[in-house]
Amino acid sequence: MAPGGQLKVLTTLDHAKTQWYHFMAIVIAGMGFFTDAYDLFCISLVSKLLGRIYYTDLNKNSPGTLPPNVSAAVNGVALCGTLAGQLFFGWLGDKLGRKSVYGFTLILMVVCSVASGLSFGHTAKGVISTLCFFRFWLGFGIGGDYPLSATIMSEYANKRTRGTFIAAVFAMQGFGILFGAIVALVVSAGFRNSYPAPSYADNRAASLVPQADYVCASSSCSAPSRRRSPTTGA
Repeated sequence: MAPGGQLKVLTTLDHAKTQWYHFMAIVIAGMGFFTDAYDLFCISLVSKLLGRIYYTDLNKNSPGTLPPNVSAAVNGVALCGTLAGQLFFGWLGDKLGRKSVYGFTLILMVVCSVASGLSFGHTAKGVISTLCFFRFWLGFGIGGDYPLSATIMSEYANKRTRGTFIAAVFAMQGFGILFGAIVALVVSAGFRNSYPAPSYADNRAASLVPQADYVCASSSCSAPSRRRSPTTGA
C-alpha cells in the first residue's frame, strides 16, 4: 500500500466511532493477557503442591517444600522465556506481520501449557527438568503475546478511546491472576472431598494420596502428572 493510502487508513481509524469490532478486539487481545497472567502466576500455587508431593521426607516432622534453587528455577524460568520472547516476537512481528505472528504465539502457548501439565519423569529431578523446559517455551510464547496484543489493540482503537481500550486489555492480567487462585482452590477442595486423607501429623504416609498430583495439572496445566505413588515410590 502506498504511503498516502496507509495514512488515509490510519486517519479513518483515528476518527471512527466506537463499533462492535472495537469490543471484539478488546476481548481477543484481553484474553491473551488473561491467559498470560494465569500461566505465569499460577505456578506459585502449584509449586507448593510440587514440594509436598515430590520432596516430602517421611522421616521429617514437616511436609516437604521445594528446595530454594528448584523453587527459583520453577518460578523464574518462564519469566526468562518471556524476556526472550518479547524481543524475538516483537522483531518478528515487524518483519512478517503482527496478526500472523500473534496466531503463532497463541498456538505455542497452548501447546506448551498442555505439555507442562503432562511433564514426564519417574524422579523429582526428571519431572522438574521437563517442567522447566516446557515452561521456558511457554514463557517464550507469552513474551510474544505481550507486545503484539497491546500493539494490535492500539491499531484498532480510535484516537479518543485508545487509552481506555488499552487499559481494559491490560486490566485482564489482574483477572487472570485472580482466576488462577480461584481454580486452584476449587480443584484442591474438590480433590480433598473426593479423596479424604489424614493430616501429615496423624499419618505421614497416608496424607500423601497419589491423586494429589492431578490437582497440579487440573488447576493450571502447568505442572506434571506423577508417574509413581507418593507413598511407595513405585
